[in-house]
Amino acid sequence: MKHIPKWLVEFAVIVAVVLLIRATLVQAFNIPSASMQPTLLIGDFILVNKLVYRVSEPRRGDIIVFKYPVNPSLDYIKRVIAGPGDLVEFEEFYDPEAEIKIYRVKVNGREYSLKYKKLRSFNGRFYYEFEEKIPVNGKTVSHEVWYSAYPTKVAGLVSYGEDECIERKYNLCVKFRVPESHYFVMGDNRDNSEDSRFWGFVPRENVLGKAFVIYFSGEVPPLTPEDVTIFTGFRQLFLALLHPRLERIGRYFIY
Repeated sequence: MKHIPKWLVEFAVIVAVVLLIRATLVQAFNIPSASMQPTLLIGDFILVNKLVYRVSEPRRGDIIVFKYPVNPSLDYIKRVIAGPGDLVEFEEFYDPEAEIKIYRVKVNGREYSLKYKKLRSFNGRFYYEFEEKIPVNGKTVSHEVWYSAYPTKVAGLVSYGEDECIERKYNLCVKFRVPESHYFVMGDNRDNSEDSRFWGFVPRENVLGKAFVIYFSGEVPPLTPEDVTIFTGFRQLFLALLHPRLERIGRYFIY
């Protein structure tokens, strides 16, 4: 047997370590759509902690990556709004400062308060930006959410089984209980997000990990699930390197 070059051995070790880390500790993802804006932008590249949920459970307010229940070959990212056994309610809410009627979430009788911040423009559409506060274990997770300035709001669940739904209004389920071992998730871009309101709860076994930092960011085109291939991530990263957003690098989602 010929002597194996040292560089080849070192390269093989590096690949093995990277694969081990990716499988057990940390994995990189990129954001393909606007569903989590303004928290995560199209072209944000994030790291996801895959170990944390092996020793703990997802909490309300966590940003999680999970296998899409309708098509487990796809990975989705959303925010946990409620967990197993939680009672969730949607209620209409008029904000006098913004002078609009929107909706807010209440979990186990406690509302997720909203405070109006500003009117934002994105891709030719206008959004009302609010600060949402989620109470978690005596603390408060604060983050921004968007509500569309156009009449596209969905204040409730489109269709759910009678076992979960407790109260209906306008053909929507506005009060329900999250099943055991499942999570109710929503995008921060509330009127531009396909989430649990439309396709159901996320089973615990589908949860892959918790997003914790943006390691790079750049201007890239949005993607649809049909656009994703094994080369998509490399292409998006290359485009992001050409048009970087340096001010977003290093943003953490830890509390």
